[in-house]
Amino acid sequence: QVQLVESGGGLVQPGGSLRLSCAASGSIFSINAMGWYRQAPGKQRELVARITSGGFTTYLDSAKGRFTISRDNAKNTVYLRMNSLKPEDTAVYYCNVIGTHYSAGLYGNFDYWGQGTQVTVSS
Repeated sequence: QVQLVESGGGLVQPGGSLRLSCAASGSIFSINAMGWYRQAPGKQRELVARITSGGFTTYLDSAKGRFTISRDNAKNTVYLRMNSLKPEDTAVYYCNVIGTHYSAGLYGNFDYWGQGTQVTVSS
């Protein structure tokens, strides 16, 4: 009922920048929060940044000052601008969207994950 399409990952040198995008589509009535998580090999998935419908943002401590999350409500899209990237930022980044869908006269909550996009920071 809801599809997420991520883009923007890749290989970048230390100190470089990337912008991730995640577009949600389908039977969406409203979106409460959109966020980015990451998982490095052998580590647990962790929250990188999150933004609510009201624009309230939360960041991983190591991401503060370097990463910026934003959203385009009209396009149901969330972005993550990552600057001053470090090798320890290397991970698969996953988009997460929480909201309400509407289909066939019924409302329901949803919590979906994107397929993941690889970010590699290396010289």
